[in-house]
Amino acid sequence: MSGDMLSDDVLRWIKELSQEYFVVVCVGGGTQINEAFATAGLSVREFGPLGRETANLKEKQLARDTLEKNQAEIQDRLADLGVHASVVIPVIEIGTVLCHVNGDQFILAVYHGFDVLYVVTTKDRVEKKKSFFAPYKKIQVIGF
Repeated sequence: MSGDMLSDDVLRWIKELSQEYFVVVCVGGGTQINEAFATAGLSVREFGPLGRETANLKEKQLARDTLEKNQAEIQDRLADLGVHASVVIPVIEIGTVLCHVNGDQFILAVYHGFDVLYVVTTKDRVEKKKSFFAPYKKIQVIGF
């Protein structure tokens, strides 16, 4: 789910979903990362087809730290609702290298491991996401 989706409506929807499935939430944070970069005086680069490229370890760590803040907030809010879910971020550590993965690419990378995948995004992004994920039958795009 997008880091912009930290709303009560989305969390209630996840709670309902957790009645039927074991839920794993992958939370992004592009907007929050842009804000963190601007605050730190770092350049906010355009996204390419694989997402944000970072220039150095400082940027990678700041992006990961921002995602981890979103992760902690969702974990806490879901726990307050009595929801048992795993919350992950789209960062893979290989050896000592932090590899940030665009959330949409992350969903594709884990596609074969899950029965159903939901991409939760803002209403204005739904059509673009539906078009992108159209070839993948197990992926449903939900707008809030």
